[in-house]
Amino acid sequence: MIDHPVRTRRSAEEFPHEEHLAHKIARVAADPVEVPEETKEMIINRIIDNAAVSAASVLRRPVTVARRQAQAHAVTSKGATVFGIPGTFSAEWAAWANGTAVRELDFHDTFLAAEYSHPGDNIPPILAAAQQAGKGGRELIRGLATGYEIQVDLVRGICLHEHKIDHVAHLGPSAAAGIGTLLDLDVDTIYQAIGQALHTTTATRQSRKGLISSWKAFAPSFAGKMAIEAVDRAMRGEGAPAPIWEGEDGVIAWLLSGPEHEYTVPLPAEGEEKRAILATFTKEHSAEYQAQALIDLARRMRERVGDTTQVESIVLHTSHHTHYVIGTGSNDPQKFDPNATRETLDHSIPYIFAVALEDGEWHHERSYTPERANRPDTVELWHRISTVEHPEWTRRYLSTDPNEKAFGGRAVITLKDGTVLDDEIAVADAHPLGARPFARDQYVHKFRTLAEGVVSEAEQDRFLAAAENTENLTDLGELNITLEQDVLDRAPTTPEGLL
Repeated sequence: MIDHPVRTRRSAEEFPHEEHLAHKIARVAADPVEVPEETKEMIINRIIDNAAVSAASVLRRPVTVARRQAQAHAVTSKGATVFGIPGTFSAEWAAWANGTAVRELDFHDTFLAAEYSHPGDNIPPILAAAQQAGKGGRELIRGLATGYEIQVDLVRGICLHEHKIDHVAHLGPSAAAGIGTLLDLDVDTIYQAIGQALHTTTATRQSRKGLISSWKAFAPSFAGKMAIEAVDRAMRGEGAPAPIWEGEDGVIAWLLSGPEHEYTVPLPAEGEEKRAILATFTKEHSAEYQAQALIDLARRMRERVGDTTQVESIVLHTSHHTHYVIGTGSNDPQKFDPNATRETLDHSIPYIFAVALEDGEWHHERSYTPERANRPDTVELWHRISTVEHPEWTRRYLSTDPNEKAFGGRAVITLKDGTVLDDEIAVADAHPLGARPFARDQYVHKFRTLAEGVVSEAEQDRFLAAAENTENLTDLGELNITLEQDVLDRAPTTPEGLL
């Protein structure tokens, strides 16, 4: 890996476009290096993972809305597939629908460093572009390896959230780069597409603050849709604002740390394999990633606590990120509102820890129902939970050593009789260094569990066989899943829109 310094440049400064970060990323995308076997295998795992969470979300309202919008853009040739339904649709709208299905339940893969990310959000737009272009499995895997690589590298180097910029600002460029690899585009075309994708996908973090709405699911699918459109325009010869990150009026100068700040972004050297996906990890529980380990900790401490009505207080000592994003450091009263949206509750570690402690489990549906959130004993326990930032957990969260990096915390539970229970956890059980690391069998089990009652057993079998043979596929439509009409009929009725 090569560390690239990235800073603002004055317009009058000599700064050849070959030195722009977007151009360096484009060169990585255009590098014909082969994909290593470990990367290929993990890409297949994540294709299965995305299908699993899409099955679990397909009948939810935001996913239904996105699917119906895509259905307004059906095509008879050169199209892409939409999860759950037959037919082909315009690639950018297929990416929109499928990206929303993947993201809706906050239940797929994650990478956390200087910034947050869900790298699996790259799969819907890159797959849709591959289907539209008639590409095969080998090209798809190459494109996805790039998408993951660029997103992880940007997340390692550039923090967005401290400036209240949403993390999908790293997704637009990574998806555009991945599509560039997929289509074997030249460096300059990919460079322009990356610039356009970044320019059109920067937005504030208000989508993840306060009362969180369904836009949280749409935000990454919008970025994927913009990436496809950016690539299309660049292929037609259109350019982008440049230098997009380093310009005097660019992203660093006005949206991030300002013209005096220098970032360091690591990128693979020419000929270096793309292995960044191997640093990412998926979720066992349908909640924000920083809650994963703490859910496992609550389940572990449940027997020691016993009667949760005897809890006087619970203090979770954790990282800066966890405290300020999903903890009491956010100062969001909505995180304690039993009538808050599901999206808000899955960003409330006090709620999540309370329910996991009471139930000994976390379920993607049962744990979020209004009835569950409004249980009086739960509300009382929930309001006794707080978080504090601890420097050591913050240091471990930001560590670049994978054996030290941690996303957990320490729980101090004080009972009404004065007894103090104390335990901690560094990583989730499903993490590669956790108690029960996810491998292919666990991904398949997650898929079958979430697909039960939604996807027929025969269709499950067909899809899994196709996914495990991704590299050899000539028809990438085989990676779609079609649902029976009686299942689709269970989707909610939504108002008509404009399209």
